[in-house]
Amino acid sequence: MAVVDSGAKTSRELDQTPTWAVAGVCAIIILISLALEKGLHKVGAWFTAKQKKALFEALEKVKAELMILGFISLLLTFSQYYIADICIPIKVANTLLPCPLKHLKVAAAPAQSKLPGGVRRLFSLERRILAGGSKGAGCKNGKVPLITVDGLHQLHILIFFMAVLHVIYSATTMGLGRLKIRGWKQWEEETLSHDYEVTNDPSRFRLSHETSFVRAHTSYWTKTPIFFYMGCFFRQFVKSVSKSDYLTLRNGFISIHLAPGSKFNFQRYIKRSLEDDFKTIVGVTPFLWATFVFFLLLNIDGWQTLFWASLIPPIIILGVGTELQAILTKMALDISERHAVVQGMPLVEGSDKYFWFGKPQLLLQLIHFALFQNAFQITYFLWIWYKFELTSCFHNNFGLRIAKVSFGIGILFFCSYITLPLYALVAQMGTQLKRSIFDEHTSKALENWRKAATKKNEQNHSKTRKSATIKLGAALESMSSTLRSTTPLQRLRTSGHSSSSVGHYSGLETDPSNPNTNFDGIESKINVDDDHIHNDFSFGKPVPTPSSN
Repeated sequence: MAVVDSGAKTSRELDQTPTWAVAGVCAIIILISLALEKGLHKVGAWFTAKQKKALFEALEKVKAELMILGFISLLLTFSQYYIADICIPIKVANTLLPCPLKHLKVAAAPAQSKLPGGVRRLFSLERRILAGGSKGAGCKNGKVPLITVDGLHQLHILIFFMAVLHVIYSATTMGLGRLKIRGWKQWEEETLSHDYEVTNDPSRFRLSHETSFVRAHTSYWTKTPIFFYMGCFFRQFVKSVSKSDYLTLRNGFISIHLAPGSKFNFQRYIKRSLEDDFKTIVGVTPFLWATFVFFLLLNIDGWQTLFWASLIPPIIILGVGTELQAILTKMALDISERHAVVQGMPLVEGSDKYFWFGKPQLLLQLIHFALFQNAFQITYFLWIWYKFELTSCFHNNFGLRIAKVSFGIGILFFCSYITLPLYALVAQMGTQLKRSIFDEHTSKALENWRKAATKKNEQNHSKTRKSATIKLGAALESMSSTLRSTTPLQRLRTSGHSSSSVGHYSGLETDPSNPNTNFDGIESKINVDDDHIHNDFSFGKPVPTPSSN
């Protein structure tokens, strides 16, 4: 008689699963997790060795976000069956769907048929529905689960895609930005040459419109606002940062914030500034999480919400790039209006007035928001491709979706290679000076100096308090010694109460050397009065009572 394996038609639990399968899967998952943790640790150690404090902090932010995604995944894993047991009416469940509603059809077929060899086989439905995918075990007729177990499993995959794409996206953004700034190193090295000093001799005079910076940014189109911004818009595609732009901003920064003619490595400073900016844009704030949930909520069939949302990142990135080019042009116009003759290299004016609302940080926040939304669009597309295929209902217009994702990838490269480095350069023309102007050694030396000064100040206060305490203790010790060296009656006379206290004993002989003096009553009264006056002092040895013959 043939033995039919029941596990072939039903899902197996762990008690019916081979131990080698369980142990092998667990071992592979553990090894992958340890490799990821060790890899991140190695990267952090390399950042520390290279004194990349900002990049190390950015890496810590990435770790924290991966931990948050891990907690979300654990919560979904633990609570998936509890969530699946929540039932809602079918009418409510059929509202706000991301795809058109599908009606499942069940084919009417014989219950069973014969296979060759006499083995019978059960006929399946036209479309097999996975366990927990259709109707919850505890849902009554007319109700369905809030989210099925299959749906929660798909959410798990979306979270996994978000974690992986976040790391890749962040690494791509930082790598392209550093690659762009590395190209400015040659311009920085030219500032150390003798030809540069001769060309930019402060004693040399020339007309402002003859300088390369003013000539490149001023023309007839800058006088009309429409053509002004159109020229700035297209300029970011041609050559976002020219050699004259870099050298002019470098000269203005050094003249404003440092001593003119200083041998300052401006390119290295811009690179550290980019790392500080990257530390900001790599984080995911609660507002960004809220926008993630908001766009998932509005992803309704027929609304094309994700398509319209995909237009937000390019609009923001191109708008920020246009504004940055407009700032350079405004600086050139100010030079040409202020001075007809320029001495040496043209000096730009650093001020927050060139930026929107006088806040340079606002541009970085817009870049941060645009990069997050662009990453979400790419992640969502890849998740749908993996889980529902490219021709699913999510992609009813396949060509439009491919164009959208291609445009999103292009925005990633454009922002990382063009907009973000341009912001790191132009943002230095603001009023405030960034902390990244100091290298790691200087920052650490200043921090140690501040701690040493604070510690020395505390020690001086401590010494002052200790000296006062010693003096007070010496005074109290002297007073205590004086009190111990005198008799109770002598202390009583010098306490200010002697006239009232001794008056009670005026008819008595108080000479202790007189053996006929009775001290019994006197001692008890003295002790009471003395305790009332100085109850904190010890009077030494008690006065012996003379023995009667």
